[in-house]
Amino acid sequence: MTQVDFHTSVPDKLAYCCRLVRKAYAGGHRIIVLTADPAALDAALWSFSATDFLPHVQAGHALADQTPVVITPDLARALPPATVLVNLSHQQPDNVAAYQRVVEVVSTDPDDVQAGRQRFIAYKKQSYQPSHLVVGQS
Repeated sequence: MTQVDFHTSVPDKLAYCCRLVRKAYAGGHRIIVLTADPAALDAALWSFSATDFLPHVQAGHALADQTPVVITPDLARALPPATVLVNLSHQQPDNVAAYQRVVEVVSTDPDDVQAGRQRFIAYKKQSYQPSHLVVGQS
């Protein structure tokens, strides 16, 4: 069954996501990142480290099938297979079983916290047992 992890109280979701992607990529995983702002994440992946290169493209790019990190605002579109899904959005992914691991990143923003709680409840209703890691304190 898919492992679902909630990382909460994250002070900077983009920087945190970059570190998660770096770790997953180093582990040989293909990663899909679901975000409402693909352009902001694209820029962050280019600039977060002077020594790390994380090959990534946005969904729909001609090289998406060959690139280990794909950024998308919508999981309903055709995406290459991946083992890890990082969710920065408020959306509840409906195809969780397609991934070995789902990481839900939740900031300290009240709207983000509320959306995260709703996703946590939805996972429990689907018989997932999400873990919870508090990253920072608000």
